Amino acid sequence: MFTQLNPTIPLHVLGKGDGYAIGMIDYGQEHNLIWVTALDGSGEIWCAPNFKVRLGKNWTMGRGENSLITDDKRAAADGADNVTDIGRG
Repeated sequence: MFTQLNPTIPLHVLGKGDGYAIGMIDYGQEHNLIWVTALDGSGEIWCAPNFKVRLGKNWTMGRGENSLITDDKRAAADGADNVTDIGRG
C-alpha cells in the first residue's frame, strides 16, 4: 500500500542525508516500511528502508538530534574532505 504524506515529514536517511518523506510504502507484515524521500542535498528521490530513517531534532517536542544522525553527518563531512575526484565519493 502506498500512502502519500501530506504534509511531508522532515527526516534523515542514514548514508544519504536530510530530506522530506513524500510517501510511504507498506508491503505488509513481513517487510520493512519504505520511506519515499526527496533528499535536500542532491534532489534525488530514494526509497529508504525503515531501519535507515531517523527523525531529526525538534525543539518544540523536546527531541534532540539522534546520535546516529550526528555520526552520519560527521562521516559525510569527513568523506567530503577526502574526495579528490569530482563525481566520486
